[in-house]
Amino acid sequence: MSCRFNFPWLLAPRRVSGLTLGLLAVLTIAAPNIDKIQQLAQSRYGAKATQMVQAWNEMMQAAQSMNEQDKVKRVNEFFNRKIQFGEDQATWGENDYWATPLEFMGRGVGDCEDFAITKYFALRSLNVPNDRLRITYVKARIGGPRSDVTQAHMVLGYYEDPAGEPLILDNLITELRPASRRSDLMPVFSFNSEGLWTGSGAAEKKDASGSTAKLSRWRDLIARMQSDGFE
Repeated sequence: MSCRFNFPWLLAPRRVSGLTLGLLAVLTIAAPNIDKIQQLAQSRYGAKATQMVQAWNEMMQAAQSMNEQDKVKRVNEFFNRKIQFGEDQATWGENDYWATPLEFMGRGVGDCEDFAITKYFALRSLNVPNDRLRITYVKARIGGPRSDVTQAHMVLGYYEDPAGEPLILDNLITELRPASRRSDLMPVFSFNSEGLWTGSGAAEKKDASGSTAKLSRWRDLIARMQSDGFE
């Protein structure tokens, strides 16, 4: 497992201070236009992708009547089981590409940020409140509990209590586990469409000022999602 991000400050949390999503707060979470998404899946990726989108739509329809915790579990399991992990370079010919949900499902392969971002938007479409979801950059320890080797990784945190401990949605481990049971993950910062947080626990701080340039990929992602039928 390896996820590459073009953020030179990823492993230096103190340098994250001052970064914000800023104008991202005004971007609405897109609702899916299923007919358009299916047509684009067929034209861009073929029949297999159309079947994948249909399975996703059926999952989303079934999840509408579930309680919130079951929605989280269902969405996490669906993408972990249906989509394969793959590096951006092999999939997109780029070192760091943020795929839209349609691109992710159409190719049937993605890396850790693609899993986390698509799960985030799926849960928002299922009316899980924004303050209960955060996409989180972490340093993931590899090689066992005594190892000091880490690599960049991305997960989605679900906070049943926005001020409490999150459950971690991870493409590597389908079981939902509380953050306290993921000692292999060391959070660097987290974000959603309303803001960015640095630190963890009592030291956590919501950042509300600064430049949006560093997360321009997010704004580009939203624009491409709208073209894909998430209108």
